[in-house]
Amino acid sequence: MDGWMKDSTLFYSTPKTARAPLSVSPQAQEKTKRRFCSSIMATIGEFDPLNTRVPATKIEVTVSCRNLLDVDTFSKSDPVVVLYLQAIGTKEWRESGRTEVIDNTRNPDFVRKFVLDFFFEEKQSIRFDVYNVDSRSCNISKHDFLGQTFCTLGEIIGSTGGRLEKTLSGIPGKKCGVIILTAEELSNCRDIATMQLCANKLDKKDFFGKSDPFLVFYRSNEDGTFTICHKTEVIKNTLNPVWQPFTIPVRALCNGDYDRTVKIDVYDWDRDGSHDFIGEFTTSYRELSRGQNQFNVYEVLNPKKKGKKKKYVNSGTVTLLSFKVESEYTFVDFIRGGTQLNFTVAIDFTASNGNPSQPTSLHYMSPYQMNAYAMALKAVGEIIQDYDSDKLFPAYGFGAKLPPDGKISHAFPLGSNNDNPNCVGIDGVMEAYFQSLRTVQLYGPTNFAPVINKVANCASEITDGSQYFVLLMITDGVISDMVQTKEAVVNAASLPLSIIIVGVGPAEFDGAVTFFVAKKCSVHTPLNTFLLMPFHFTMEELDGDEVRVSSRGRLAERDIVQFVPFRDYVDRSGNQVLSMARLAKDVLAEIPDQLLSFMKSRGIEPRPCISSSPLP
Repeated sequence: MDGWMKDSTLFYSTPKTARAPLSVSPQAQEKTKRRFCSSIMATIGEFDPLNTRVPATKIEVTVSCRNLLDVDTFSKSDPVVVLYLQAIGTKEWRESGRTEVIDNTRNPDFVRKFVLDFFFEEKQSIRFDVYNVDSRSCNISKHDFLGQTFCTLGEIIGSTGGRLEKTLSGIPGKKCGVIILTAEELSNCRDIATMQLCANKLDKKDFFGKSDPFLVFYRSNEDGTFTICHKTEVIKNTLNPVWQPFTIPVRALCNGDYDRTVKIDVYDWDRDGSHDFIGEFTTSYRELSRGQNQFNVYEVLNPKKKGKKKKYVNSGTVTLLSFKVESEYTFVDFIRGGTQLNFTVAIDFTASNGNPSQPTSLHYMSPYQMNAYAMALKAVGEIIQDYDSDKLFPAYGFGAKLPPDGKISHAFPLGSNNDNPNCVGIDGVMEAYFQSLRTVQLYGPTNFAPVINKVANCASEITDGSQYFVLLMITDGVISDMVQTKEAVVNAASLPLSIIIVGVGPAEFDGAVTFFVAKKCSVHTPLNTFLLMPFHFTMEELDGDEVRVSSRGRLAERDIVQFVPFRDYVDRSGNQVLSMARLAKDVLAEIPDQLLSFMKSRGIEPRPCISSSPLP
């Protein structure tokens, strides 16, 4: 079909997004593997169901315009809106979709939506171009340009009620009108299925025992392939296992198509990873949703055995014991309900960074490119700022001697106002950072606890879910006050707070560092005799992905710390934009879940979406 078809589906393309693997260290790759669920054909050995999730939330963007230019002679304009997404790194704009064309109006309300994958950890730059359609050509350049606007997806979501109004521009000397963008999360994104299964009389696979069975779930794809989406735990030495109940997002199971085939394989676990195939069966989300009944008892079939043995019946049966679906609150629910993210920055001003006036310093202010501190600050801050309405960001330094008396401080405000740490926007934070480099003396040691405690005190005053605090700490070395920092983290874990630590420079942050602490000897030794007792610390101890942080026998209530070394994200070709995007993507990936974990632990529900004024 050629040409334009007004108020139809012709001028539209479905957005397709792909997430390229990061070029980072093996440690960072492992952390990334745990955080993101890629749509790939994974083998059993490659899949870790306990640390896998569907990464994207689907956001539906509705578009309206008001007071568009009237460029037609004998009628009003026939507008269409074209959406472009900006590629990370290359900054290339790529068309993602178009609305329908509406005849003769300067105030269109478009029916066709833009459905986008939302990643909190990425800065998703988008552009909306408005055109007047005056021919049947699909070439957008053949039509009259009416104006454009730029924003981020996070900016729309973070606006009051998820409604953002932007002025259109692009035609010198003309008022191009406004575009109104409204974001809403698709309802099926929050459906979580909980189910439990058992099996009976499975095939015996082990020579000296029975079998160690587990189930692997696959979602079918349109091309006939299958994508792994869940794996149960292993039940040892039994032919009649009862697996624990588990939860899985409905999108992961069927991608919203309730009749899509779900294939389930049954395996016998082997320590060396060469798991023995017992059999398989198929079902669907719709079948499973009917719960326990005679139709949800499945024969486990092994095609090879069925082809070889005439008397083969099956390799056992699997029964659905229970199935329920619940809608869980999401990060977007809280943001649309008015929850604000309060972003605080803390920068390391210890002497180990080197003299800022020298090019070898990590704080060196080159006229040609940003240093690692500035890159980390800008990468994370530019995303966070979309979710903070007042755009006032407290910014601190630590480990420096301050003028005029040379007093050492581990939580001093950046900039010229010692009584007010707030900076206006990320650009204000950057300006205050550079100003401090010119006035303070880099010193030491590297103490984290004072800043953490300062931000935690602010967070402790607002625990009703209306605000959530994010502290970004950028450092070049190993923490000197690890004992106090652990104590601060454990205390802060019960508050609406997340801590991001970015390590810059060549230090081996993941290597054990030994501190020797003087300890007085027992009464049987001469008076005032001390021994140097070794204590081994690593920066990774604060990141609770593997082992929850503890202090004085107390475990942190939640995992609130995310640590990454910046060097793992530096693009080898020197592309700073790509380096910053990689860093922000990884360090911010856990913030939505950490916010939700706090809200859930306190029984806080999102407030009703803040109503926006009706369209004029």
